[in-house]
Amino acid sequence: MPKAKKSGKRKKFDYTKNRKKLKKKLRNKLAPTIECAQIRKAWDDKKTVQQNLRDMGLQHDSKAVLPIRQPKLIESETMDVETEGTIVTKPYVIKDMESEVSNPRQIAKTLSRDLIEYAQHMIRQHGEDYKAMARDEKNYYQDTPKQIRRKIEDYKRHHPDDYSTFTQSLKA
Repeated sequence: MPKAKKSGKRKKFDYTKNRKKLKKKLRNKLAPTIECAQIRKAWDDKKTVQQNLRDMGLQHDSKAVLPIRQPKLIESETMDVETEGTIVTKPYVIKDMESEVSNPRQIAKTLSRDLIEYAQHMIRQHGEDYKAMARDEKNYYQDTPKQIRRKIEDYKRHHPDDYSTFTQSLKA
């Protein structure tokens, strides 16, 4: 059986590469990305995950906050668990996160201009008859009546002002 051509070639060390820089780049590449902007901004790479979260006033282990209670078989001595007096050095992280959550962002989904014109054409020609819409010659993609109804409902939901003015212009 033939041997691969490059398998016998000896490895060469590239002296021009900066190993320290390569190692740092690899570490950054493999590090997990933090989705939350407030946590990412307050994160300290020199600290551990637990230390970072403790500084922000967050808890690493949810079981420590809400312990799972075991059923008691025998009345025994109650153990008093002392909570550590944690000092929050970065309270602004929690405040920023709470303010972001309290203001829900609006999802501005719009439909394409072609789809709006398609829905208006179908309503103008056929009204609410979806079976006739499915047989229309403008139905290029051969949508079923249910698919057409769904597209028109999307148009009504995402552009209620346009739809109301369109229906009023049809009545006039």
